[in-house]
Amino acid sequence: MSGSSTPKSLPSSGQKALHDIKHPLSCSPGAEEESGDLGVLVNDTPSPDLPHTDPSSIADKTDVSGGILTPSAASVRRGEERAGGSHDCRSALTNKDLSLPNGTPADTSSPASSSSLLNRLQLDDDMDGETRDLFVTVDDPKKHVCTMETYITYRIMTKTTRAEFDLLEYSIRRRYQDFDWLRNKLEETQPTHFIPPLPEKFVVKGVVDRFSEEFVETRRRALDKFLKRIADHPVLSFNEHFHVFLTSKDLNSHKKQGATLLSKMGESVRYVTSGYKLRNRPLEFSAIGEYLDTFALKLGTIDRIAQRIIKEEVEYLVELREYGPVYSTWSALEGELSEPLEGVSACIGNCSTALEELTEDMTEDFLPVLREYILYSESMKNVLKKRDQVQAEYEAKQDAAALKREERIGKVPTEVEKCQDKVECFNADLKADMDRWQNNKRQDFRQLLMGMADKNIQYYEKCLTAWESIIPLLQDKPEPK
Repeated sequence: MSGSSTPKSLPSSGQKALHDIKHPLSCSPGAEEESGDLGVLVNDTPSPDLPHTDPSSIADKTDVSGGILTPSAASVRRGEERAGGSHDCRSALTNKDLSLPNGTPADTSSPASSSSLLNRLQLDDDMDGETRDLFVTVDDPKKHVCTMETYITYRIMTKTTRAEFDLLEYSIRRRYQDFDWLRNKLEETQPTHFIPPLPEKFVVKGVVDRFSEEFVETRRRALDKFLKRIADHPVLSFNEHFHVFLTSKDLNSHKKQGATLLSKMGESVRYVTSGYKLRNRPLEFSAIGEYLDTFALKLGTIDRIAQRIIKEEVEYLVELREYGPVYSTWSALEGELSEPLEGVSACIGNCSTALEELTEDMTEDFLPVLREYILYSESMKNVLKKRDQVQAEYEAKQDAAALKREERIGKVPTEVEKCQDKVECFNADLKADMDRWQNNKRQDFRQLLMGMADKNIQYYEKCLTAWESIIPLLQDKPEPK
């Protein structure tokens, strides 16, 4: 297969202004709605109903800078408080019908094929008109050869009008382990949110060359999408570690800092609740867990079959490349058949080129999305486990408080109320992120499947045209009088 072309920067999907986004942390009661499209891929698995919370929202005051709305200092402070893990459910905003851009343009340009599905179908999740204030792009991979190691760095370009950034534009270089550090920090400080997955770190030696153009370009795209998903999120995008990652020239000094208090508290919760069995796990979260298990299982099956099909197509491509020239050499031995045989040889060559383009598109565009969502589902399962641990802690403290009340009647201890607030905030965050993930998944897979269908249509049209072109050469020609 031919090598990749020069890496192309993907356009940022950006972020809405905060006054347009209802925040996911409110615990106020509200009208319940069904989550849309949880079962878009898994037809035989009913999707769980995910109710939205809908309290009265609190609009932020914003400033206008260059036509882009930017959050006020109050908005930024609240974003930083949320990033630090301190949530006030009574004053936070909710997330209702919030649409998450997927890091790739929804209005995909139509290919040349006259039968293109994208010429006939229009995505209804178009993000045009969305206010954006944070653009992040990963591009320009470079190989560094040192005495001890060889590694790749990527340039990260950031453009923003947010108040907490000192500059409007930043350009820094990061290697894969820096992205890994960022993701670990997000998991530590934002345990109630889904953290986007990174592309897998390790590759099998001798099977994949991690310094090849194809591998580096595939990883660059995945890292670009990883940062865009974070930048799209109304809470994760305000995380202090994300800010440091995008702006700091010396990231090593931040890496040396110890574990955060929040992560240490999380470890203690896991220790206390490790052997505790939940009394009353909400059905909606059980349904989400069952859905994610089935979703990951089916995607894994699709991924394995797709890889097998691509492998067979590559083997078929090798045969075609040997098959076509045989007709060309044969034509040298023939008289009247020379022109038709040359035509068949050229036709097989055109089919080979079309098949090579199809396998490259499937390898570079289809498989990475499947793999990303398999990893995403694992990340989401981990968040569900953390939610259960917090609920287990709450129930354990409830039991302890109940024993004390039997001895002397008193009000509910403050620590029990705080733990209850933590559970409610965890539930609100998780449900809001699930809604965002569903919107994101719907966009990604609709665009992916439409693109796959379109590429196959183009492939078969090219093959049809190639074979039709030799029919006149094979037809009997009238004998001259």
